[in-house]
Amino acid sequence: MTRKRLSREDSREQTTQRLLDAAQKLIARKGLDAASVENIAAAAGYSRGAFYSNFKSKDDLFIELLRRDHVKGTEALNALRTSDLPVDQVQDRARDIYAHMFRDNESFMNWTEARMLAARDTRFRAKLEALMIEKRTQIAAFIQYFYNRVGVDPVISPEKMAMGFMSLAEGVRLFMMSSPTEMTQPTAESLLSLFVESIMNAARQEAESDSAK
Repeated sequence: MTRKRLSREDSREQTTQRLLDAAQKLIARKGLDAASVENIAAAAGYSRGAFYSNFKSKDDLFIELLRRDHVKGTEALNALRTSDLPVDQVQDRARDIYAHMFRDNESFMNWTEARMLAARDTRFRAKLEALMIEKRTQIAAFIQYFYNRVGVDPVISPEKMAMGFMSLAEGVRLFMMSSPTEMTQPTAESLLSLFVESIMNAARQEAESDSAK
C-alpha cells in the first residue's frame, strides 16, 4: 500500500510537533539554558536549520510548548461549558480535571522553568504573562459559567478566583516535587479537589440561600 505523501503544510506541522516533543523532554530534564537549539533539533531528528525554519528562537519554541500544554489542559474544561450535563456531573468532572492537573512531571517542570526564567528575564516575562492571562481568562470563564448555571453572581470576581487556584495548583505541585515524602500525589490531588469543590459548593449554597428567601 502506497503511503500518502504529506503536503508541505502537513510536513511543516509534523516537524514542529517533533521539535516540541523533543524540547519538552530536554527542557524538563536539563533546563532551558542547557537544552541548546542543536540538542533539541538532534533529538527530534532534524538539523539546526530545520529548527529556525519553524521557530525564531528558543524562547519562542518554549512559549509555543507551554501554549500547546495549556490548550491540551483546557480542552476538557472548555467542553464542559458546551455540554448539556446536569450541574452535579459538571461539578464532578471539573473536580477530576483539576485534581489531576500537572500530573505529568515533564509538563510541570517546564512551567516551573518558565516561572523562574520570567523572574529573571523581562522580555520573556512579557511573553509568559500574555499566555498566563489567556489561561486565567479561560478558567475564569468556566467559573462564571458554573455560577450562571446555578443562577447566582459570584461574590469574588472569577478572575481573582482563577488566579488563586492557579497559584495554589502550582504551589501544591512544587511542594510535592520537592518534598515527595511529605506531599504525596494523593494528598496533592485531594487538596486541589477540595479547592475546586469549595468554589462550586459556594455557588450552589448561595443559590439555595437565594431561593429560600
